[in-house]
Amino acid sequence: MSSGAPDDAGPPLRLIADIGGTNARFALLRGLDSHCEQVLACADFPDIVTATEHYLSMVGAAAAGERPMDAAVAIAGPVTGDLIRMTNHVWQFSAAGMRRQLELGRLIFMNDFTALAMSIRHLPASDLRPVGVGRPVAGAPVALVGPGTGLGVSGLIPAVGGQWVPLQGEGGHVTLSVMTERELAILGVLRREFSHVSAERVLSGPGLVNLYQALCTLEKTPPESLVPAQITQRALAGTCRICLETVSTFCALLGTLASNLVLTLGALGGLYIGGGIVPQLGQLFVNSRFRDRFEDKGRYASFLAEVPAYVITTRLPAFIGLAHSFTEPGPRWEAQ
Repeated sequence: MSSGAPDDAGPPLRLIADIGGTNARFALLRGLDSHCEQVLACADFPDIVTATEHYLSMVGAAAAGERPMDAAVAIAGPVTGDLIRMTNHVWQFSAAGMRRQLELGRLIFMNDFTALAMSIRHLPASDLRPVGVGRPVAGAPVALVGPGTGLGVSGLIPAVGGQWVPLQGEGGHVTLSVMTERELAILGVLRREFSHVSAERVLSGPGLVNLYQALCTLEKTPPESLVPAQITQRALAGTCRICLETVSTFCALLGTLASNLVLTLGALGGLYIGGGIVPQLGQLFVNSRFRDRFEDKGRYASFLAEVPAYVITTRLPAFIGLAHSFTEPGPRWEAQ
């Protein structure tokens, strides 16, 4: 990755974007090198085209003859056809309509965690923080989870001819799995509010708030009006017992979800953890119950003990996957 304005030489100019429920991240691309990276708040724009045009104007790429020719967009939501609806934001739009409005020759859409999965083989080792021990098995499937505004889940599967295929799914919306009496009590509180308590209802930014409020209910303590960052900050500082239990429970439940995914995929190539929450927890996450719960699978405890887990610390890792999406295979929708 690099920054600064692109020059006119070399490969054609392309646009890449990683659109989450809170932020829209944009960059220009020449070859595999990204430039002019900017992060915009989705709430500041009525639709994705307006946000994109604003970005292009910011970096001097909006005028005729200066616009990117092609684009690849990762988006937080299912990508199953021309009509795209975001899961945790109000934007919905036609992919073909966006291509025409932005005057693009080619426009690729994929789920944001599909793009992140495509980045895994290209991440530098220095950007991977190990959690526990274990050694990856070469050529084996890889699992990926990531709590942020929502909960992303994906994987990377080996294919014929040395190719790798990323998975596109909505695994964040599987039913939450609990293992202790305390977690069962938390689930009981949450079920009074949600008809279906998915993993994302707990393992996400809004999920941290749900967890905190459920624990306050169990403790018969009026909850404060906290945002996710305040909960994690108080947990890291050790200034709030309920916030600390919130983050501890979050890590444990993530360990159970992650091990379920690894067993489902046979992901002996390792588990990778992305998203915006876990990298900010630092040593608190490493020392949490995550790894214990990851390996707490009865007869398969020794199997999981051999699977390595890594926290991705790369600043904008989905951009790496998007840069490779123009040439590597994977599930996507190309606007017509």
